[in-house]
Amino acid sequence: MRKLTSLLATTFFVTALCGLTAVPAQATFGYYAHGTGVQAEGLAGAGIAYPKDSLAIASNPASLFLLGNRLDVGVDFFAPDRGASIVGNGAGADQSYDGSGVKNFLIPQFGYTNTLSDHWAVGIAVYGNGGMNTSYNTNPFARFGATGKAGVNLEQLFVSPTVAYRIAEGHSIGVSFNIAYQLFKADGVGVFAPYSAAPAALSNNHTDHAYGFGVRIGYLGQLTPDLSVGAFWQSKSYSGRFKKYAGLFAEQGSFDAPASYGIGASYRLTDKLDAALDVERIEYSGVPAVANKLGELFLGHPFGADNGPGFGWRDVTAVKLGLNYAIAPQWQIRGGWAWGTQPVRKDQTFLNILAPGVVQHHLSAGATWTSEGGTEISASVTYAPETKVNGSGSIPASFGGGEANVRLSEVVIGLAAGWHL
Repeated sequence: MRKLTSLLATTFFVTALCGLTAVPAQATFGYYAHGTGVQAEGLAGAGIAYPKDSLAIASNPASLFLLGNRLDVGVDFFAPDRGASIVGNGAGADQSYDGSGVKNFLIPQFGYTNTLSDHWAVGIAVYGNGGMNTSYNTNPFARFGATGKAGVNLEQLFVSPTVAYRIAEGHSIGVSFNIAYQLFKADGVGVFAPYSAAPAALSNNHTDHAYGFGVRIGYLGQLTPDLSVGAFWQSKSYSGRFKKYAGLFAEQGSFDAPASYGIGASYRLTDKLDAALDVERIEYSGVPAVANKLGELFLGHPFGADNGPGFGWRDVTAVKLGLNYAIAPQWQIRGGWAWGTQPVRKDQTFLNILAPGVVQHHLSAGATWTSEGGTEISASVTYAPETKVNGSGSIPASFGGGEANVRLSEVVIGLAAGWHL
């Protein structure tokens, strides 16, 4: 009992610490992270059927029984390079713009799992689910009447208490209750105030926050000694409104986290080499603030209205492939590749100057060293090479026409420590 009380105290302390720490914005598959947990990140995010640390319950809640009793604490160092250019514009806005006024971010993560009996296990994960940041010292909308610096900052923190049940030997199901905390601010976009249902709640209103909730359900099964399969479904995380930005986002500031689902498999190729493969779908189309097109403005739906404009993003399908090799009893190395479909349409790049979540390929590598006492030290690095989306019919004639082109590349370095309890 004393040991359990100590572990619970540690859990709540670290959870509170992470909750009070700003979770910097990131963007990989749209604005969702490519993976959760440093070991999974080294596999390019492949982990639905291949849990490596306690953060794996953020991918598949049914992972609890393969993890046993453990505690993991980690941090990602995230460095995105984002920007935009405008060409052929009648208002004289033609120029390249650097959106990396803020260059580096720290993203903490924490996980804890505990097996209670032969049939029940519990855990908790605290992690940055996703986000987006741009910071333009030179405002791309200045020629249209905007003033000051421009940019947005969206941050999403998930706290996910989890429970799993073993339905048969080698097969389990699990559910996570996702508690979402979101922060958002937008600066330098007051030029759109004449097109807003609430002009005073559009730009330069400092940081607003909102809470949301949802669930993630998962299954994990070992079909043969070498083959495991898994699946998950995550509901939309229904969030309160950003009231300070009710004149920017559709539905009076509503910004839910989208639903997602996926399947995965892992296979032991040799005694030392494992392969993991995931396919995931993120349904941005279910969030009007993200999915609605700018053209809604010209159909009589202003910013902030029920059918108001958004970023025009499509749903994303992501494929993740990773390999894990045990080169010695105390050392594992891993690598992976992930690819996702493009969420940003060519005719929607004008507003996406603020949210250029366009990267598609991710190359990852990582390693874990295990001490004689069982402590694991892990590191990973992910590189998302620059992806550009050049506009086509992207800037409305009322803003001088021409095209907006957006770009993004990323480097993510992860460090974590894990303990078997």
